[in-house]
Amino acid sequence: MIAKVITGKSFGGCVRYLMEREESAVIDSFGIRNYDIRAIISDLNAQRKLRPEFGNAVGHSILSWSNEDRPKLTVEKMAVLAREYMEKMGIKNTQYITVLHTDKNHPHVHIVYNRVDNNGEAIDNFNHWHKSRKVCREMTERYGYYLGKSKEHVNRQALRGSDRLRYILHDALKSTLTEATSWKELETMLAHKNISILYKYRSGTNEVQGISFEKDGVKFKGSVIDRRFSFAGIDKQLGENRNMEKHIPALATDRRPLNEDIREVLKSQEKSQETLSSHDIGLFDILLRTEFAPAEPAPNGNAEKRRRKRKKHGAEQSRGISR
Repeated sequence: MIAKVITGKSFGGCVRYLMEREESAVIDSFGIRNYDIRAIISDLNAQRKLRPEFGNAVGHSILSWSNEDRPKLTVEKMAVLAREYMEKMGIKNTQYITVLHTDKNHPHVHIVYNRVDNNGEAIDNFNHWHKSRKVCREMTERYGYYLGKSKEHVNRQALRGSDRLRYILHDALKSTLTEATSWKELETMLAHKNISILYKYRSGTNEVQGISFEKDGVKFKGSVIDRRFSFAGIDKQLGENRNMEKHIPALATDRRPLNEDIREVLKSQEKSQETLSSHDIGLFDILLRTEFAPAEPAPNGNAEKRRRKRKKHGAEQSRGISR
């Protein structure tokens, strides 16, 4: 189970987007006449007027489950889970509507709620994304839903907005941290990818307390991108990279250079040849004599051949055969 959290300014645009399609259905609501699109928008805007200066009054969360969780889910169960999610996120005492969409392969619902609550107070969304991630993780583990193995399996092409940027930062940091050995080197390498590093210092000191990364005007804390990209996590990885770099030259000096190996082989061959030449009959001489020397003709071979020829000629004449 995962969630995408969004804030906006227009209830009209958000509600129409969710409701004006055949694959949608309202499965839960509170404080809203949910039978008509105009009525829904009107009710949300009416409560919004309790705090007219509040700009981003539209709260929108998308809860999604893996296809592997489909057998465990019903429409009623998803409505209950949506209410539990809102409770844990501090979205209370306000209007909301939960809409089921069936236009994707995976089960998912949209929650639209009024960030101006029933008392006219604003519902805080500070660090909302990070809080949502923790809530989803806790609910996923408690209910035994499918837990994605890693960010490598996320479909990058389907991502939009801040989620897309977050994964761009994730991939850039992952590749860069395999090479960088210092913070300065990391800054330079990320700058080539139009990513800047922002350090958070402890008040009145030069001690780094946290780190964020910015791209296209959007900032993310390192730990929000991934736990290993906190300041402490990155600093540890840079240290490991430095240690690895120190050991590589040491390993290279322990091994004898290739040209010395070749020289040693040639030297041993020269010694072998000298040893063989110091004997009257060496191994190579024996092999050459037994395998490659031409065979000597048999004794009296030519005389025997002439005798056979004369005998044959005499036999032909006795039979009256002439040439």
